[in-house]
Amino acid sequence: MDPLPSPATQAGRDGLAALLANPTAAVIGLDFDGTLAPIVDDPEQARAHPAAVAALTALAPKVAHVAVITGRPAGVAVRYGGFAGVPGLDHLTVLGHYGAERWDATTGTVTAPAPHPGVAAVRAELPGLLDRVGAWQGTWIEEKGRAVAVHTRRAQDPQAAYEALRAPLAELATRHGLIVEPGRMVLELRPPGMDKGVALGEYLRETGAGSVLYAGDDLGDLPAYAAVDKLRSEGTPGLLVCSGSTEVSELAERADLVVDGPEGVVGLLTALAAQLD
Repeated sequence: MDPLPSPATQAGRDGLAALLANPTAAVIGLDFDGTLAPIVDDPEQARAHPAAVAALTALAPKVAHVAVITGRPAGVAVRYGGFAGVPGLDHLTVLGHYGAERWDATTGTVTAPAPHPGVAAVRAELPGLLDRVGAWQGTWIEEKGRAVAVHTRRAQDPQAAYEALRAPLAELATRHGLIVEPGRMVLELRPPGMDKGVALGEYLRETGAGSVLYAGDDLGDLPAYAAVDKLRSEGTPGLLVCSGSTEVSELAERADLVVDGPEGVVGLLTALAAQLD
């Protein structure tokens, strides 16, 4: 079993020490895609790392709460993660659509407000926009219920397609009261007002967390990083973990601890659980 790695920063070391000293007051916050699940060309084929559920079931009973915070619909993340009905994950929460949806393992149900009308309008216009921009070939529209995303990973030149779509999609989103969330070869059009920082902050206040570990991999995780930074400035210890990749460097530059993708995240969770035995 891998040893528990040491964070590179003093704030991170303090956060890890607080978690280990009082795990029953600790909240573990985790992104899904790129953190618990490897990134794949087809988002519908994404699944949690084969050892993720085992790592979570080993760790979850030893800490206060575990929350998966994702841009995906909560029910999709539950299904792709294999989280439902798993002994040991009785108090897992999945905050989907950046916190607009919530699934609790105790009830097995998803709660959510009514969808934003702009999403349906954008959905209807997207095919024509992609055709006009000349970015249709190789792009992939992901239907997310309360949001819609355009992936360029399968285009002939993924980065060029991504850059070509940024301005037109921003204009489309603004026209319908939405915002664009950039990611790893994906541009997501979604309602404003919620992000992973808001979702994490509200969840930590709700649970009265004494410390927090948050792990993410993409630009959408930066607001959660900022929420942890704010909590640390107010006296709540926290540890920021980056599920490292070659596609995004911003998180690694901000993180206290960088691990090697979902494999590294699973290894970290497993090592934490063993340390708490």
